[in-house]
Amino acid sequence: MHRFSGVSDTEAKQFTDRWLPAWTGNDPERLAAFYAAEAIYSDPAVPAGLRGRAEILAYFRRLLARYPDWVWTNTGVRSLSGGFLNYWHAVIPDGDRVVECDGVCTVILGHGLIRCNEVFFDRTPLMLGQAGASR
Repeated sequence: MHRFSGVSDTEAKQFTDRWLPAWTGNDPERLAAFYAAEAIYSDPAVPAGLRGRAEILAYFRRLLARYPDWVWTNTGVRSLSGGFLNYWHAVIPDGDRVVECDGVCTVILGHGLIRCNEVFFDRTPLMLGQAGASR
């Protein structure tokens, strides 16, 4: 019999309470510290993924410098084998506008660090300038 090895909702919520705030404030080293040395990360801008903390950190340096004041809020979690799904809402100041979006990401953990993080959301409002954005 196969035993499910997911993270409980409580454990996932506790992890996101520490991890999501690290996306705000342009401190990429703090954020990268949540990722294992051999981690894999992907999002709509890097769908092929990044491998290893060095690649991930280089990307986070550019990304967080571009959006230092964005805020990510956990809106739900669901257990997965080896980790959890994180449902989230983001508020993204971008020049003279604010873009809000919802998305989901897979978070696979090992020894308390992220081994794999795949992020999914529609980034069209960010790409289209004013279209789809609210002030």
